[in-house]
Order: sequence, then C-alpha cells, then structure tokens
Amino acid sequence: MPNLKKPTLDKDLDKFSYMEEAAGSLGRGLIAPGIALVFIVLCALAAGASMSGTPGAIVIVAAAAIGAYLALNIGANDVANNVGPAVGSRAMTLLTALVIAAVFESAGALIAGSDVVGTISKGIIDPQSVADANVFMAAMMAALVSSALWINLATWIGAPVSTTHSIVGGVMGAGIAAAGIDAVNWTTMSSIAASWIISPFLGGLIAAGFLAFIKTFIIYRDDKIEAARTWVPVLIGVMSGAFASYLVLKGLKNVIRIGMPTSLLLGIVFGFAVWFIVRPLIRRQSEGLENRNQSLRVLFSLPLVCSAALLSFAHGANDVANAVGPLAAIVHTAELGDVVDKVSIPLWVMAVGAFGISFGLLLFGPKLIRMVGQQITKLNPMRAYCVSLSAAITVIIASGLGLPVSSTHIAVGAVFGVGFFREWYTERSLRRLEYVNKKQGGNNVVRPVRNREEQARRHLVRRAHFMTIIAAWIVTVPAAAVLSGGLYFVIITLIS
Repeated sequence: MPNLKKPTLDKDLDKFSYMEEAAGSLGRGLIAPGIALVFIVLCALAAGASMSGTPGAIVIVAAAAIGAYLALNIGANDVANNVGPAVGSRAMTLLTALVIAAVFESAGALIAGSDVVGTISKGIIDPQSVADANVFMAAMMAALVSSALWINLATWIGAPVSTTHSIVGGVMGAGIAAAGIDAVNWTTMSSIAASWIISPFLGGLIAAGFLAFIKTFIIYRDDKIEAARTWVPVLIGVMSGAFASYLVLKGLKNVIRIGMPTSLLLGIVFGFAVWFIVRPLIRRQSEGLENRNQSLRVLFSLPLVCSAALLSFAHGANDVANAVGPLAAIVHTAELGDVVDKVSIPLWVMAVGAFGISFGLLLFGPKLIRMVGQQITKLNPMRAYCVSLSAAITVIIASGLGLPVSSTHIAVGAVFGVGFFREWYTERSLRRLEYVNKKQGGNNVVRPVRNREEQARRHLVRRAHFMTIIAAWIVTVPAAAVLSGGLYFVIITLIS
C-alpha cells in the first residue's frame, strides 16, 4: 500500500509557499493606499512651497493634506455613480470607464468647478458669527476631517453615501460647535436640503421618462432597427446639445459673458448638428443587425459612453467644491489673518480637488462601481444610458444654480427610477401586453401576480439595497455633524 503522507520537508516547503503567496497578496493590497499616501504628501509639499513665508503656513499645509485625503475619498465613493451603470450594462470595461471618468472629472473640476465653491465655503456658516480667524479655520478643518473619515468608512463598507451631505453636515456641525446654532445660515441650509429631496425624485422621473420613450418608440416596434435608426441619433443630439449648452454657459464665462437663453440656443444648434452627423453613422452601424432587443445594445453603446463622460464632467464641476471649498477658506483666512466674505480659488487648490478625485476613482473606485452598476437592478445599455443622461442633466441644472446637490442621490435615484418603472411597465403596460401577445400568436401570456411570494420574486429592484441606501442617506448628515463638532474642540485646542 503506497505511503500517502507527505515527508516533513515537503510540508515545510508548502508552508513557505503559502507564506509567499500571502505576502504577495498583502503587498498588492497595499499598493493603492501607498500611492494615495504619496499623493497626499505631494499635495502637502506643494502647499508648503506655494505658501512659504505666509502666516499660518503650517495650518495651510495640514489643510491641504486633509483636503487631498477628502478628494481621494470623493473619487472612491461618489464617482462610481457616473460610470457604474455603463460598467454594469457591459457597454464599457472597467478600465475604459475609469480612464474616461478620470479625464472628464479633472476637466470639469478645472474648467467649471469654481462656481459652486462659494456655497460650501461661506454660504452655510455666517463668517461674522465666527469672525476670529483661528475659530473659523478650526471649524473648516473639522469639517474636512469629519467628512473624509465618514466617506472613508462608507466606502470601506460598500455604501454609496453622499459626499455633499458629508461635507455640508461637517460644516454645519463645526459651525454650531464654534458659535452656536445661530452661526448656521438656515435659509441656505433649507434650500440645500430641499434640493437633496427633490433631486433623486427628479433624476428618477427623468430616467423613467427616457426609458418609457425608448420602450415606446424603439423596443416595442415591429421593426426595432429602423426605429433605432430614427431615434438613437435624436437621443445623441439631446445629450450633445445639453453638454454644449453647459460648456458655453459655464466654461467660457471668464472669456465672454453668455446668458442662459443664448447658451440654450447654441446648445440646440450644436445638438442638431450632431444629430445630422450621427444619422448616417448609426445607419451604417445598424446594417445587418437582427431585429431583436439584443441588437439594440450595440447602437446604444456610443451614446452611453458619451453620456458617462458628460456626467463625469458635470460631477467634477459640481463636487470639486466639496473638497476645495473649506480648503480655500482656510488658505485665505490664514493668509490675511482674518475671515473674509469673498473667497477666490488658487490654482493649486483647484488642482488638489481635481486630481484627488481622479486618483481616488482609479485607486479605490471599482468596488462601488460594481455595487451601483450591478447590485441595485439589472442594467443593459439602454437603461444605463437613461440613468447617465438623467443624472447628467440634473447635475448640470444644479451646478448652474450654484446648489451643491448630491450626485449620489441623483444617480442612484435614476437607477431606482429605471428599476421601479420596469416593474410597473412589466405588470401594467397595455402596449407591452399587446406586443408580447402578438409575438406569441395572440395568447394571453402575461398574467397578474397572484401571491406575495411571486410578487417579491418578480421585483426588479432589490429592496434590501433600497432600504440600506436610504438609511445611509438619512444617517450621513447627523453623523458627520456630530463627528465634526467633536473634532472642532480638539483642533481649536491645537491651533490656539
């Protein structure tokens, strides 16, 4: 009978092999945190070089490091909403989505991100109520630290929380700790809170509206390919026109002042031009495709990529304020030794926010990208396109109004809107029922749900994720505020 026992030497060699594999796995896990640490150190060094000899340079260096840490966490958590649907629908690979998002996030932050910084840095707390420079800087520093820590925790557990909620809650908590409840501008807070409530519903409604349009005019048509040749260029034109209007209105404001009516007119002209150019391209792309839903996915890949890029640009323009708003306030207060009403944004401060968000996305973003794109509801390119375009339009509107709305709320609200609309449409749409019955020879193949178990099985939106995300949204503001208030007393003791 053969001896099946391993010799002692073989067992010891196997142990060494396991140790090498474990060490290699651990080392790979430390690469991303190591790169992030290098970025934070470089931001601190750049701030030190720029502010050398300036009063309060040490405080500015510390704030730059914390702002870089916060920007990394914003990229890891919030940017998943931009490209998650595209990745979940398999219209783009994860690597392609990461590169596109990183490029357009940086572009949006650097071109149009300064407009909303004022709301974060001085609109929530009345500078006159915290007129002492040390008090104001401690409050802004506490807001940065609390927001960064909370978002880091949320990313670690896989929850797509709102970074805007985190920073606004942090600013509010620090302001209350520093000067009492009257220090907070409750009018501004009310308008911001209202936008948080309205924006996910608006995003969901717009996404459901686009999906209803696609189903009505493309999917449930006898000749799907011919219908797509007509309407896919129109959808691309709408997206292009919105992007062009936003660039004209926001990106060129330092060169020439253009009002809203003119920008909308230019957007319409550009959208029409893109529609005219894309029509023959879509027609050539659709040649030879079978008349079925699977074929439509090919035609929607291009608009989905473009809409993801548009959403990334809009997110960079809107959410860069979360990272650099308090940092800009600290820089100016430290330079002047006094709290100022108007805060301009130095280029290096904008760069910290722009590149920090992009690095955070590249290093830590895939986890939440998969969560948003795959685990809430099933997405294909058509549904993902509706989500991305809806979120982009809503974020652009908010950025134009100077409101720091939550892109997380908008994008996830759009995902829920698509999923809940599909549930309703599947069970109640007469158009779908007629179409399916026609394809099946007139037999009534769609039957009503007869019991709760069957109804739960047919849910197209995972209710557990829905409740978890809503709970996380509710907890974020008070948690960040309480944490910021506690940190304020620690920081004011250190810098006083």
